[in-house]
Amino acid sequence: MKKNFVNLALGAFLLTGMGACQSQKSNLVFEHQGDTLTIVHIKNPAKYLLLPIQESSNEGKVKLDTGSPADTPMDIRLAVDSVEYYVPFELPAGTKEATVTIGKVAANAVCWDHIQLSDTFNTTNTDYYRPVYHHTPLYGWMNDANGLVYKDGEYHLYFQYNPYGSKWGNMHWGHSVSKDLIHWNHLKPAIARDTLGHIFSGSTVVDKNNSAGYGKDAIIAFYTSASDEHGQIQCMAYSNDNGRTYTKYEKNPILTPFDGLKDFRDPKVFWYEPAQKWYMIVSADKEMRFYSSSNLKDWEYQSGFGKGYGVQPNQFECPDFIQLPVDGDKNKMKWVMIVNINPGCMFGGSATEYFVGDFDGKEFKCDTKPEVTKWLDYGKDHYATVCFSNTGDRVIAVSWMSNWQYANATPIRQYRGANALPRELSLYTKDGQIYMAANAVKETEALRKDTRKVDNFAVKGEYKIDEIVPQTDGAYELEMDVTPGKAQVAGFELLNDKGEKMKIYLDMKAGKVVADRTESGIVDLTRYGEVTVHEKETDDHRKTMSINYKNDFALGTWAPLSLCEGKTYHLNIFVDKCSVEIFVDGGRIAMTNLVFPTKPYNTLRFYGEGADYKVENMNIYKLGL
Repeated sequence: MKKNFVNLALGAFLLTGMGACQSQKSNLVFEHQGDTLTIVHIKNPAKYLLLPIQESSNEGKVKLDTGSPADTPMDIRLAVDSVEYYVPFELPAGTKEATVTIGKVAANAVCWDHIQLSDTFNTTNTDYYRPVYHHTPLYGWMNDANGLVYKDGEYHLYFQYNPYGSKWGNMHWGHSVSKDLIHWNHLKPAIARDTLGHIFSGSTVVDKNNSAGYGKDAIIAFYTSASDEHGQIQCMAYSNDNGRTYTKYEKNPILTPFDGLKDFRDPKVFWYEPAQKWYMIVSADKEMRFYSSSNLKDWEYQSGFGKGYGVQPNQFECPDFIQLPVDGDKNKMKWVMIVNINPGCMFGGSATEYFVGDFDGKEFKCDTKPEVTKWLDYGKDHYATVCFSNTGDRVIAVSWMSNWQYANATPIRQYRGANALPRELSLYTKDGQIYMAANAVKETEALRKDTRKVDNFAVKGEYKIDEIVPQTDGAYELEMDVTPGKAQVAGFELLNDKGEKMKIYLDMKAGKVVADRTESGIVDLTRYGEVTVHEKETDDHRKTMSINYKNDFALGTWAPLSLCEGKTYHLNIFVDKCSVEIFVDGGRIAMTNLVFPTKPYNTLRFYGEGADYKVENMNIYKLGL
């Protein structure tokens, strides 16, 4: 049994009753009705019922039974043979008795001997791979960011959240706030799963004109309720306390698919000034659909876009729709549709693509042909990218730092899921095309605690820097200018003393920047859960990499250097406990990859092929909150 979050001494004794076996610990009584249903009677409830979890177990049905039709069972993997960790199940305050019903868990499961009552739940970090400066939930599962909004000096980050285990399930909107996009304060979940279903992704807006009638500057949330019974339907809720709590609209849903579509989710709402209306873009299987509204409650279909566009095959998810100036010229504005797809990533699994074009209030017209794909990030672990609303001229995006191929199987237990660094988006032109850059927000500079300047040097075969950052816990930033010259390869390795390494190099012959994590540490995730396993290389892009891999984690990713200008490349590389994020030339190339080294990388070895190359203006920053 792993380290518990709490340490409670509870007495226990067994009772036998008429037709049911009962056991009691302190003021807990378990009434087993056969082998499929247990009723937990609680006298003088504490704040929490602490539930023991075993991730390999099947999901049980756990419900706080108040007698209301709104009571909703949660899917929780209660421990059958062994306890891995605990999660808190909140009980009603100020009551003398409470009842919790638990279905689909055997009467002889070990959970019944370990369920505990407590007024506290310890969220002190116990996980080696928890990032130092990236946002994570305190405990439980997190995937897509959603509902991002800025109001009254606070950035609100809502996210897909399971408070009852570190695997996907029980979708709530978790909630964190920040004043600087770096330091995050964790709040209670803002919107909970209910009888309409899981609370899937969506968006929020500040209703400055009181369009919905809930007050000027109310925050209005739009989300997908998802269930087998009701399908995927769009719902609304409103907040009058700066996004801390939400009241669900009594007439939900506000929008359902007109053609009975199964995959219809993730509403993104934005204000369209020329029409003086609100618009919603919704993912609809393999396209996006536009709707408009004057009151945020009644929505009229406008058009669809995307069938046959981008990489194929794909599943459109988590859209965003933003307007940006081209090359900083506000007289030349373009609309950008951000589309998250799964599957479809260049390297397998989930990723973010985008389309640049024009919008007339009715239809979006893309500037490029359907077969053209533009990627926002060229790594393996950058998905569900969406942008904050109400940030003025700045467009700031946040993504989930994982991949659906192995998200449930990372070597982590207390929590799963992290956000990549927030990124500021901009448009630039290159070779007659318009592309979108995604650079780490300037606020990340506040993470720099110590600076080590490195004299300019030429790499002649090998150049090594030992102890990158003294006393580091694996959190630092590398900044440098690399001029390959006539070198065919100009690169370096992040190393530890166990021989684990992350290789980053410019392959000038192939015209690529490459991140290779095949030897980065723990790379075979099959031991931690179910992942996609390949027996042989089948995709052309993998063949060109000439990298052997054990599964969909152990591989390399690459991006075309043709997106950049000049013969010198500016690199910012952010390293954290379990991630490496690469930004080339201000985000013209962004590449995000998870890594799981068993010790921090603290040696830097430069190497080259074909000729010498130069490294200049190099700084090493120790990062921390």
